[in-house]
Parts: sequence; structure tokens; C-alpha cells
Amino acid sequence: MERGGCVYILTNVFNTVLYIGVTSDLYARIIEHRDKIYPESFTAKYNCYKLVYFEMYSTIDEAIGIEKRLKKWNRDWKIKLIEKDNPNWEDLFSEDL
Repeated sequence: MERGGCVYILTNVFNTVLYIGVTSDLYARIIEHRDKIYPESFTAKYNCYKLVYFEMYSTIDEAIGIEKRLKKWNRDWKIKLIEKDNPNWEDLFSEDL
């Protein structure tokens, strides 16, 4: 049985940097970003820890395909995607993920 996947977008405290990622375990992955497990990574360098968008998919392959497509989008399209469901750019991370 294949595990599902999730596409997510992180930003910094000022909402100026966007990072798009994919994972099969969103909770664990966000904790890794917040704890800067990989100190040389993009998210660590630019302090991207605020989860502003995520969407679950039935397979990790589907999520990877969506992630690749979103990374090609221009910034305005990404902002519209975030603001469709999260107009105030609230941090969506919680213990319930």
C-alpha cells in the first residue's frame, strides 16, 4: 500500500520568502524545518518555519507532481493559492497535523 503525500508552503515571519516542499509526514517535516535539522538548507538560511498552505494527496507520486508544477508558478499565483484559504497568512501548524 502506497503512502499518501502532502505539498506545503512555508514562509518567514515577514511573509517575504516562499518555500514549496513535499512530504509523506507533514508533522515530522515541519518539526525538522523549525528545529533547523539541516542548518545549510534554504529554509534554515531564510528562517522559513511558518506553514501557510498545505494539501494532502492520495499518493506521494501525485504530491511530487503537484510540487514540481507549483515550483514553476510565478510568485503572484503562489500568493493567490495561499490567500484563497489563508487570507491572513496564519501559521497552520498544530499538534493535530
